[in-house]
Amino acid sequence: MIRLENVTKLYPGSVKALDDVSFSIDKGEFVFIVGGSGSGKTTIIKAIMREIDITSGQLYVEGVDITRIRRSKVHKLRRNLGIVFQDFRLLNNRTVYQNVAFALKITETPRRTIRKTVPMLLSMVGLNKKANMKPSELSGGEQQRIALARALANNPPILIADEPTGNLDPQRSWEMMKLLQEINMKGTTVLVVTHDKEIVDAMKKRVIALRNGRVVKDMKRGDYVHEH
Repeated sequence: MIRLENVTKLYPGSVKALDDVSFSIDKGEFVFIVGGSGSGKTTIIKAIMREIDITSGQLYVEGVDITRIRRSKVHKLRRNLGIVFQDFRLLNNRTVYQNVAFALKITETPRRTIRKTVPMLLSMVGLNKKANMKPSELSGGEQQRIALARALANNPPILIADEPTGNLDPQRSWEMMKLLQEINMKGTTVLVVTHDKEIVDAMKKRVIALRNGRVVKDMKRGDYVHEH
């Protein structure tokens, strides 16, 4: 599903964000990427989304080397990716329903399908009774769930969550991870970037640990790896 081969990313000033990184994630896997600030976690997500270009190496998403995709075709790549951003990126002037529907409209989904799909997604994340509210009227945990519903709108084969529990209390954090696990059990490949040691240790999923832009550990059923 996702394969990095000797990926290096240099930012201006010769800052090496990724240094010869190689790993692959198979269909249906649930993978945590962990590491301290500046370890390269966010750069990996941006590279997979083609938000940034890598300096060298190959990066495959569903068998396609995305480093060779023209900028004009990147939107097609992103249809295969559901992204839950750390800052949610919700449209605050639209309702919960409209936020989720927007993800379907930009892929030119028929209105009839949107009317059927959005309530189903909101029900799945427990927000069907808040469809007509604005994001600003909801808690951080609820806004996170809107972002998750929106990321799943086009039924992507890959879901990437950037610090999905970063703004949540412990109870809400576990609810979010339970949702991600349920989504994974239905066949979606899930990649979670996190600092949450307790959740990583408890879930016993695959853990890829980064330090200074390099993979320092890759464990099939691992624990959180500290930066030091």
